Amino acid sequence: MNRIEETFKRLKQKKEVALVGFVTAGDPNMSASERIITGMCKSGLDILELGIPFSDPTADGPVIQRSSARALAAGITTAKVLEITCRLRRQTTVPIVLFSYYNPIHAYGVAKFYRDAVDAGADGVLVVDLPPEESEEMTSHKKGHDLPLIRLVAPTTPVERMRYIAASARGFLYMVSKTGVTGSHGLDTGPLKAHMRQLQSCTRLPICVGFGISTTEEITAVAALADGVVIGSAFERMIEENLDDADLGRLLAQRVNACKAATMGVYPERQKTH
Repeated sequence: MNRIEETFKRLKQKKEVALVGFVTAGDPNMSASERIITGMCKSGLDILELGIPFSDPTADGPVIQRSSARALAAGITTAKVLEITCRLRRQTTVPIVLFSYYNPIHAYGVAKFYRDAVDAGADGVLVVDLPPEESEEMTSHKKGHDLPLIRLVAPTTPVERMRYIAASARGFLYMVSKTGVTGSHGLDTGPLKAHMRQLQSCTRLPICVGFGISTTEEITAVAALADGVVIGSAFERMIEENLDDADLGRLLAQRVNACKAATMGVYPERQKTH
């Protein structure tokens, strides 16, 4: 059982929903990024999604696109993200999921990436543009189950496709809350509830929901449906708006604490039957 599985088991026992936080590694620079992320992990993150900056993040909205651009301008590479991962692992037991597009991993070398990510202490990897049919090139380098490949399910995914995706998933499933890119506004929990019920019928894995979730009201609404809530653009927007603020780390820590508080006291119906 790796740290992701242990985290969901512990949270289920406590009747809690996971707060999953995305941050682009190296934004606004390497040292500041590490300080910010460490503070966030200490302030309530249950799982960290650590973004590998990429020049063409087509699934992401402008806020995360600009965060990648800042990190790349600061000289952040895939190798440096793994260095950050290694140092974070010495400071926190929070599970670390590396979030990437396939291009940076392919350029780094798939076998080398797998080996170095495991050695750095990563607990999983989410490759947003790698469908199951094309993922054997990456998964074939695994020696076991020490780096789960987190699978994504879109709101347009039919049930049979959900079953196919879920069959090869480990760690958790990432349910995209709506069509569009990260950071888009206007969350409608009506369709999301229906999609969640379909996916829940296909798997016993935890399901985390992300894309466009930012307010405490949205967090609470999603927490009532899912095993985890993913926040990304809201955190990166705060970084962008406070780049020159010496209190940026404290501001992010406070925001994480507030987001975690918004998940408390909510016990998804699904957990009552599992």
